[in-house]
This record gives sequence, structure tokens and C-alpha cells, in this order.
Amino acid sequence: MRILHLLNHIQEIGNGIVNVAVDLACLQAEAGHTVVVASGGGEYDRLLTRYGAKHVLLDQRRQPLNLLQAGRQYQKLVQTLQPEIIHAHMMTGVVMAWALRGNTRYGLVSTVHNEFQRSAILMGLADRVLAVSQSVANSMAQRGISQVKLRVVRNGTLGSPRERVSELLPITLQRPSIATLAGMYHRKGIADLISAFEQVATEFADAHLYLIGNGPDRAAFKAQAHATAVSDRIHFEGYQAEPQRYLQVTDIFVLASRQEPFGLVLSEAREAGCAIVASNVDGIPEALDGGKAGILVPANNPTALAEAIAQLLRDPELVKTWKTRSRQNLDWLNVSRVHTETLTVYSELLAERE
Repeated sequence: MRILHLLNHIQEIGNGIVNVAVDLACLQAEAGHTVVVASGGGEYDRLLTRYGAKHVLLDQRRQPLNLLQAGRQYQKLVQTLQPEIIHAHMMTGVVMAWALRGNTRYGLVSTVHNEFQRSAILMGLADRVLAVSQSVANSMAQRGISQVKLRVVRNGTLGSPRERVSELLPITLQRPSIATLAGMYHRKGIADLISAFEQVATEFADAHLYLIGNGPDRAAFKAQAHATAVSDRIHFEGYQAEPQRYLQVTDIFVLASRQEPFGLVLSEAREAGCAIVASNVDGIPEALDGGKAGILVPANNPTALAEAIAQLLRDPELVKTWKTRSRQNLDWLNVSRVHTETLTVYSELLAERE
């Protein structure tokens, strides 16, 4: 099968959409398919090459002249590759592939991650729309995307080609440690977590909070943390290329998102054996086996979040129980399952178009 993936970039910056697409491209190439990834470039080009996938530059920044040039480059690429499947992972790519399809016979597939964005409706231009959780599929259906197009392929990152053996020394966190790994965006509930920790810290004088990740709202969160009486126990760790070093030694992992299509990091936190507290919103319950693998609390509710964290900190045996539960039933979170289910959708679509 000849497959073309369209992405805005392939930078190694912790972007979940990029990570999922790179995983797929690597496994597809390893399985013997002809795979090309077209994007604005980034550090993952070396990994793609190692797995047998080709990367070509296609700058899709949304500027009129740039998009015209990208359109011409895209048409030449399609003429050369003659892909059977084009898989667009971001809005610009799916619009381009749909608008410039002409008489070509390729099947167009899109993956919807952030369905809460208004522009996500444009992902419905594809012949098949992959939702990363049942929650995302339900949301897209409510917005008018036909059930005939929709398929659920839940995210999974375990066994990713991006994993590598760390050559860095293990880190040491001050205990008890509470950590989150998330982009510094308001929708990730970072402000709620800081407020919750401020409540927890009054009872647990030795507790520390570690915020791992970067993003545009980081300065606001740092200002919020600085205004608390426990700012010296709130640590902004920035982007980490190997966040597993934190997950493997933290006591409690928290994902306090207000909106979350799936929560890729939850699979990594589960593999690391963290006791998990997370928002009961969107696709998070699916990632936690309906609450069997982690404690679910209402989103946008710092008090409820603080109570769940404090309950764990008061009871070390309860922490051990949730650590054990998080590690159970992990097989379905493997990237090989995502790879297999995605190829099934490709084959189904191509069979229809014969």
C-alpha cells in the first residue's frame, strides 16, 4: 500500500498528534508499505528514515502565497507517489487533500484529536474520519459528521518506535511527589492543579508538585504559583524529552484537563505504575478503563481534585492499590493495535473504491 501522511510538522516537542502520526508511519513502513510523510520538517525525520519511511518538506503555514506554493508541491508529490491512501492529521492537510483531489483515486482519511476546536469539523471532509476515543466520535456525530464515515481507533503509545533507552541518570524527586505531564494550556487544568495543591500542601508539609511541559500559558501558571504560600514546592520542569524518568519515580500522577480527547500520557503513566487521579471528562475515562485504572474526579473542580490527592497521601496502602490497578489491562494501549486497526480502515476504504 502506498500511504502519504500530511502533518504541519514533525518536531520532537511532545505534540501528541505528531507522536501518533510518527508512530503509525514507522510501523507501516516497517510492515513493508510505501510510506511518505509530508510536513514542515522536524527532528523525527531521522526516526522515520530509520524505519524506512520517507520525509518530504511541505510547508503548510496558513499564509496565502505559502499555501499556493504548498498546493503546487502537493500536486507534484501526488503525481509522483500516486498514493492509495492520504492520511491527514491536521486541518490544513485534510482541506488541501480534499480540495486538490481532482480525478485522482486516493482514499482520504483524517484523524480527529482536538474535536473541541471549531475547525475540527473540517476533518469530516475525509472519506473516513478516525476518532481517538468514543467520546470524540460522539462529539463529531453531534456536529453532523455521518456515522458512515466515523471509525473509532483509540490512541495507544506503548511500544512506540519513539521510545529509546535513556542514557541519563535517574532523577530524584522530593517526596511525596505529585506530577503532571501536559502542555501548558488552560484547557489542561494546570490552574486547577495548582489550586488543588495549595489546599493539599497545608496538610502535607513535605509534598511537592512537578509540572512537566511547555506551552503558551506557562507564564500565567508561574505567576499563579508564585502568588501561593507554597511556591517553593511547585516546580516547573519544562519540556522533557524523556518524561518517563519522572513517571517512574512520582508518587501520584495527575491529569486535571478540562477538555481531553483521550490523554495519551495516561497510557505512559499507567505503564510506569503511577497512582493516577484524572478528570472525568471526554476520553479520559476510556483511557483509564472506566475508572478501574485511576481515580476520576469532576473537571474544573480544584476542591474535588485536592480531596482525591489528599486521600491518597493519607493512605500509602491505597497508593499501592492504585499503582497495581494502573498497570492492569495494558495490552490494548499498545501502538501495534493502533497500527492494525488503522490499516483495517484503509483496506475497507480501498475495497469500497474499487
